[in-house]
Amino acid sequence: MSLTILADPALLAGGTIDFNISGVAHQFWQLTVDGLSYGAIYALVAVGYTLVYGVLRLINFAHSEIFMLGMFGQYVALELMGFTPSGNAYAEGTMMTIVYLLAAMIIGMLVSGGAAVGLERVAYRPLRKRGAKPLIFLITAIGMSFVLQETMHYVVPKFVHNLGGTNPQQPIELVEPKQLFSLFGASVTNLTIVIVLAAIALAAMTEILINRTKFGRAIRAVAQDPDTATLMGVSRERVIMLTFLIGGLLAGAAATLYTLKVPQGIVFNGGFILGVKAFSAAVLGGIGNLRGALLGGLLLGLAEDYGQILFGTQWRDVVAFVVLVAVLMFRPTGILGESLGKARV
Repeated sequence: MSLTILADPALLAGGTIDFNISGVAHQFWQLTVDGLSYGAIYALVAVGYTLVYGVLRLINFAHSEIFMLGMFGQYVALELMGFTPSGNAYAEGTMMTIVYLLAAMIIGMLVSGGAAVGLERVAYRPLRKRGAKPLIFLITAIGMSFVLQETMHYVVPKFVHNLGGTNPQQPIELVEPKQLFSLFGASVTNLTIVIVLAAIALAAMTEILINRTKFGRAIRAVAQDPDTATLMGVSRERVIMLTFLIGGLLAGAAATLYTLKVPQGIVFNGGFILGVKAFSAAVLGGIGNLRGALLGGLLLGLAEDYGQILFGTQWRDVVAFVVLVAVLMFRPTGILGESLGKARV
């Protein structure tokens, strides 16, 4: 069944909302496969939001720009390794592709991790020392988001030719999508497998770090009661710095996975919408809950893909906002609830 509702052109700019239920049913498995690959990327970025919120009670809206810097970092790394941006896929064998892919991901993670630590030191630490109120932190986070965006938009191009600016970077397609097998008629490509498995593995490693290491206990202690944790010998500032570092490293890894999926997506504002979606994923799963971030990311990716067929592709990004509002209205703590600061994770 397909139902089309014509709306006010002033509101929808001449667009339509298509309730294409039959389209969703017909493409269900392909939408599921594609949605999981996008959702895995959202999940990695969402973990950064959830870690910082769990420790500081801060929604770090500049985290989306940390992701964006990771995209540019791995792009520059590939150029320095000899790749010419041409849109042509690299085809020199599986082993070398893996080597270059890992090298690009590591550089992207280092750039994002370093940027996240720098952001904490420059923007948030002085506010903590002055005992600033939560609203000041929130305003600062939004401000730093725009500062980082506009730095790549206007400042960097003046010093580095063909880097940053208004237009997206010329794509470097490191891996050519190839179908590996079919699942209920849906095409499962090598990119889908790499993205989903890498994201799940990184999320699992992060949970092990938080749950089963001395540093993880320190994070949970600071999240639960920072003053008591300090009295027990835990360095709060060190925990906060390393929390930002972990979130930044995961954002850098997500940046590489995203550019595998969308090679033409490297642009100064390329992290903004994705960051909103990742934040929605964190809230959906339960912000402060690492497993919730993973679950929320995967569910949001699926909801987006189903929604773009159900309502029309022009409404794809709107789905994330609708999901965020619905969750805040009916279950503010998310599906799995908040956990990092209780007996936690």
